[in-house]
Amino acid sequence: MNKKQIGGLVIAVILFIVTGVISVFTNVSAERRAAETAEKLLAGGVRFDAPRSDYIAVVRVEGTIQQQTSTSLFEAAEGYQHITTLDYIDYLMADGYNKGILLYVDSPGGTIYESDELYEKLAEYKESTGRPIWDYMSHYAASGGYYVSMNSDRIYANRNTVTGSIGVIMSGYDMSGLYEKLGIRYVSITSGTNKDSSKMTDEQVEIYQSQVNEAYERFVEIVAEGRGMTVEEVKKLADGRTYTANQALENGLIDEISSFEEMTAEMSEELNTYYYYEPKSADSVLASLFSEVKKATPKSEAQVLTELAEEKANGGLMYYAEQLQ
Repeated sequence: MNKKQIGGLVIAVILFIVTGVISVFTNVSAERRAAETAEKLLAGGVRFDAPRSDYIAVVRVEGTIQQQTSTSLFEAAEGYQHITTLDYIDYLMADGYNKGILLYVDSPGGTIYESDELYEKLAEYKESTGRPIWDYMSHYAASGGYYVSMNSDRIYANRNTVTGSIGVIMSGYDMSGLYEKLGIRYVSITSGTNKDSSKMTDEQVEIYQSQVNEAYERFVEIVAEGRGMTVEEVKKLADGRTYTANQALENGLIDEISSFEEMTAEMSEELNTYYYYEPKSADSVLASLFSEVKKATPKSEAQVLTELAEEKANGGLMYYAEQLQ
């Protein structure tokens, strides 16, 4: 460990001790803490406490769209929280005070499964309530970030937004050369020739390409339906490239270019309510403190390389804008 890592560890230990002492002096029982923890876990770490008057709900899709990250008392939730977002939309469907959704997208996309599940949940919201969804694209709304926007009645983008990237990617690493240099021999015993793809054959490439093509066709159909275009028109734009806001507007991928403030003003006037609501995080102080300590502790070279490998070698189908990483 270097001096910075040791310092970070010392800070974490001190915070842990101080928190324990505070817990004792505030006379909070173990049973009560356990009950509060269970309540937070069941609620996905978020409180849904919308006002008892008309409001527009802000649904944020920020960061990579993926499975919900598990947290503990010592961890604060970060990035897009999939299950919590789905539960939030369910809550909105049942609340008569809700008048519509402002879908705020700042995402390069993510997994096909979660992107499609969120898309379907938004479709269910519109079908069951008849309420509108307006979309605002921030830094980027590419690939899966664009996919989930396709249920929106109107799509706005900032003039600096990057969007599009209509396509599918499946990636991985061929480590055989490295193994050979290190004297490591990879062994696998399989039930069929296509069970192990560590050394990709032409047949396996063809198999995986068919899966990518199937997901691509579904993406194109979703865009065609959402934007009122033909499949042929979408395919001319859907070669995986990204578009600037101006290019997206010219090609019919968005409706307007505006600031967030201009968009919310128009939405408020249209729906006759100026109140915007979004749920509050219920992360504990302890989780927040440990999260800050974790951020302050420098990563080793091994950690950086491991995280990079995990990010690049997703092993599955992704609606993801690779060039935005």
